Amino acid sequence: MASTPPEGLRVLYTRQQIAGRVAELGVQIARDLNGEKLTMIGVLKGAAFFLADLARAIEADTTFDFVAVSSYGKAQRSSGAVKLIKDLDQPVEGKNVLVVEDILDTGLTLAYLRKLFLQQHPKTLRIATLLDKPSRRIEKIEADYVGFSIPNLFVVGYGMDYAERYRNLPEICLMPPEHPE
Repeated sequence: MASTPPEGLRVLYTRQQIAGRVAELGVQIARDLNGEKLTMIGVLKGAAFFLADLARAIEADTTFDFVAVSSYGKAQRSSGAVKLIKDLDQPVEGKNVLVVEDILDTGLTLAYLRKLFLQQHPKTLRIATLLDKPSRRIEKIEADYVGFSIPNLFVVGYGMDYAERYRNLPEICLMPPEHPE
């Protein structure tokens, strides 16, 4: 079923391109796990779509947990201060952990979460991000698994939003320079 993005938005990645790349990442992650169990930690709200599709693409015994952090609010740019809003339900000590994020931008959020989770002594800690924007990096952090690397563009869809809008789009779309309200 084809969909047309809302007026003013242009498709950057189609649902087919996303599905294909997520399937490839799932195979790679399962291979790296080598039959071991996995705990996937989704960073709410943006990573929910990616986590759900990625989990189905990984052939492994997998559990989920979620965290919620805030560094953007309703703005387009990070405030620079990361705040934990929802912590993990279960400890990750001794577990193979995969932090799943929608977009690795400044690195502030993932650097904060990596430090937080490493204090719990997981067996392994890896990061999967659907989109990577290396040109915006402030913190020195890289993802172990990257869906797509993109230039400094503002994108929405497939879980990513602008002021809580557009998360439900099945594609990843470019926001125009002047944002509709």
